[in-house]
Amino acid sequence: MIPVPQFMSENIFCCVCDNTDPKSFSLAYQKTNYAVCVCNNCKHYFIPPHYRKKIIYTQYKNSDVTDAVKQGNNWLKVQRHKLRFKFIKKYISTGNLFDLGAGWGHFMLAGKELGYNVSGIEISEQPYLYCVNELKLPVRHINFFDMPEAEKFDCVTLWDVLEHIDDASPFLQKINSITKVNGFLFLQVPQIDSYISKKYKDDWKMMGLDHVNYFSKNTITKILEKNGYKVLKIKSSFELKLFLMYTVLPYIKKVKSNSKSSTTETNKTISSSERQQYFNKVTKRPMWQLKLFVVIHNMIYNFLSFINIGEEMMVAAIKVKDVNPNN
Repeated sequence: MIPVPQFMSENIFCCVCDNTDPKSFSLAYQKTNYAVCVCNNCKHYFIPPHYRKKIIYTQYKNSDVTDAVKQGNNWLKVQRHKLRFKFIKKYISTGNLFDLGAGWGHFMLAGKELGYNVSGIEISEQPYLYCVNELKLPVRHINFFDMPEAEKFDCVTLWDVLEHIDDASPFLQKINSITKVNGFLFLQVPQIDSYISKKYKDDWKMMGLDHVNYFSKNTITKILEKNGYKVLKIKSSFELKLFLMYTVLPYIKKVKSNSKSSTTETNKTISSSERQQYFNKVTKRPMWQLKLFVVIHNMIYNFLSFINIGEEMMVAAIKVKDVNPNN
């Protein structure tokens, strides 16, 4: 194990086990503009505070991305999210659902179609405006910590959000405060102990400066239990849309340009709008082809999940107690 360099150890902490001893952390990966450390006590991987101050999320989607999203096929995007609801419906089939980090709103749109009473929050302006103006969804553009705790929900959803949160415990405590007792929390995060993560190590495409926490099955269970939840199920997830945009597209661009750089390096030069435009191009097919694509997509997704090959994990948890952050 490589000790954490002194400049990285300033204010270092583990959000899972609350470890703050600089000597109890090791350097897992050193990259050009960030590093990944691991807590020796609980084996949680994270980017240390020295690099975290460089991260800004509020305006990470621009108008070019919005224009590309508008050109996309909403029907197809909703079908993708219905796979998530297949997971959710095993625990709750109706009720008040709060989506934290609503993104472009297609998950909420799918929930609305399926009969849930949906609402959400999105901090980034362009996705928020798209949700409200284009999809007519009840999404708020406020800081989550400013949300009244008098509001209580049957379930809270958190798709690809927790890995972005600097200190995840206060965030989960706030989620606990707006979840009814015996209510549910459903989330998805990149999985550091997944087959794909272990295969690619520091070249794993999920690893980057904007993802500050890298949970395993064990550490996501620990941090949820610490914050009043009991984990019911953890399921491997492989997002084919992300595979198209972050694996297939960079490979195609690398081949076309005859570049000697790696696919990982090519990936870094592709903008979010370009990724979305590529997805739009791939999915601009006749409806019968799209329906066939959805059937095949779901079969592949379920098979990969069944054999536990993925790079993310979906987690279902139930709130078992209120958590007082002052305790």
